[in-house]
Amino acid sequence: MEKDVNILVVDDEEIVRESLCNWLKEDGYQAEAVEDGFKALDIIKKKPWNVLFVDLKMPGMDGLEVMRRAKALQPEVPIVIITAYATVNTAVEAMKEGAYDYLVKPFNPEEISLIIRRLIEKQALLKENIFLRKELKKQFYFQDLISKSRKMQDIFELARTVAKSTSTILILGESGTGKELLARAIHLESLRADTPFVSVSCAALTETLLESELFGHEKGAFTHAISQKKGKFEIANGGTIFLDEIGDIGPKLQLDLLRILQEKEFSRVGGNEVIKVDVRIIAATNRDLKKAIEEGKFREDLYYRLNVISILIPPLRERKEDIPLLVDHFIEKFNIEMKKKIEGISPEALNSIMAYIWPGNVRELENTIERAMVITKGTMINVADLGLPSRAEENSLTDAVTPSGDKSMKAVEKEHMAKILKENDWNIQRSAEILGIDRVTLYNKIRKYELKK
Repeated sequence: MEKDVNILVVDDEEIVRESLCNWLKEDGYQAEAVEDGFKALDIIKKKPWNVLFVDLKMPGMDGLEVMRRAKALQPEVPIVIITAYATVNTAVEAMKEGAYDYLVKPFNPEEISLIIRRLIEKQALLKENIFLRKELKKQFYFQDLISKSRKMQDIFELARTVAKSTSTILILGESGTGKELLARAIHLESLRADTPFVSVSCAALTETLLESELFGHEKGAFTHAISQKKGKFEIANGGTIFLDEIGDIGPKLQLDLLRILQEKEFSRVGGNEVIKVDVRIIAATNRDLKKAIEEGKFREDLYYRLNVISILIPPLRERKEDIPLLVDHFIEKFNIEMKKKIEGISPEALNSIMAYIWPGNVRELENTIERAMVITKGTMINVADLGLPSRAEENSLTDAVTPSGDKSMKAVEKEHMAKILKENDWNIQRSAEILGIDRVTLYNKIRKYELKK
């Protein structure tokens, strides 16, 4: 155990360096010593250390500055400050800044051995706790999805089961609940995991462009078709194609999709060649397809072909026990991406997040945490960093009613979207980012709720 513990001594007094190093080596530790802070930082950059002993008073760079810079290089390394009796108060200040302990000169070997043993035991316990937390978190993960709610755990179990089949799957749920992530997870759990996963947003393109995107086109099929182009179905051959917002496609494309589902074949736009494909289709929508069928906007036969296995992802407001887990996950993710060291979220900020209704669901929560981590000045996310509506605004939103007295979630969502659009002077991109949805979804919602500038 001891031989794996690397200890660095930083002191400008040769006798202190040598005696301390010798004592540590006699105890079986790997010990090195340097005489100033600049050399110490150079050596800290080159390899990890288990403990640093740093003298408080040194010429050129004092111990406090060495400690601050060392922590920037190796945040987890424990630092023991070496001090004379006259500077004990300064050593106590160093502990407030993150030092683990301090030694007062002259010190004895037994005191040093005790400090090292305590440190090693503490580090071993921390490593064990980190391991146990990671093992515990594993049971909440399904590929890139994370949840501890019973509803979502049931969905994960169902998804793992159906992944092994080749059946068509229809994923239902509000915007931002993670429909594409679930589709990708099913693909990765399937026997097609090593084959292409191709994603297409059916709401992002006009019907003509979407037809070309899905099925490809021949040279000269239309203006600007200067060469033959393969469609997404050809590219996905042997793998999985994810058709997001399937409820937005028009009658002709519905018929084309029905043909693929029934015959496993199609023709490129402007071509006569029949192309056979082996593609698993996973479709998703936030629309009520049964209502669309009643209104004559969606083919009933296509619906039943798509709806072989349906999975309904619940909105975030129905699984609030996931919020703390998701917040921790996003903080960890953005710490890596932004190279930050945000330690967590304050209890007041977490309470604010738990009380919010999240019309944009997990995507909106992720955007909110990202924003908070960009603007926060400290190591903890606070209420002011979140940019969520005030309690009065939340109450106003929760009590939102239509002229008919409707208090449904649709009415609340409509009121909230109208409010965000107005606050941002109808800047669609900015409003979509705040709501945690993409621009296409916001445009669809504007049409759906007939919102006007």
